[in-house]
Amino acid sequence: MTKRVAILISGSGSNMVALAESMVGDHPARPVLVVSNLPGAGGLGRAEAMGIATAVVDHRRFAGDRAAFEAELARVLEAARPDILCLAGFMRILTPWFTARWAGRALNIHPSLLPKYRGLDTHARALAAGDSEAGCSVHEVTAELDGGPILGQARVPILPGDTPERLAARVLPMEHELYPAVLRRYAAGDRTPVFLP
Repeated sequence: MTKRVAILISGSGSNMVALAESMVGDHPARPVLVVSNLPGAGGLGRAEAMGIATAVVDHRRFAGDRAAFEAELARVLEAARPDILCLAGFMRILTPWFTARWAGRALNIHPSLLPKYRGLDTHARALAAGDSEAGCSVHEVTAELDGGPILGQARVPILPGDTPERLAARVLPMEHELYPAVLRRYAAGDRTPVFLP
């Protein structure tokens, strides 16, 4: 049975597009909804152009009341009846209440080789630490920030003269390759991690 996938975004939606474009043919899942917490997110228009339903739950309308924001987000998601939730550049930290509702059914992509550099500014932190490589990870979403089981990683070398921006530009295409590969396995019930060179 084909899995229904909802994707959460906050920005341009480049990972959302990579996921949606992969869900064709014999893929075990299909995108049914793209939700943003920002009305002006560029990814909303990209999703609409691909024929995917969209919705906005503007977190700013719930200033200081994360529970109300997440309750509305849950209501919007559940109306679409997704089997899997993919966070793709969704820049909100989710509470244990929300993550518990999606336990075992939610994925996130993070621009570091977890468990290193959870949170923000990952590329700058990798450079500051003198690391020889960087990359991205896909993990299951849990109440611990960027702390769920790792389901895939892709690595890139850190080059002399790299800046956070240059490094990010090399990691992003790997994100677009890794996330769809993990989702395909995950939707088929296979939790074996994917490792790309």
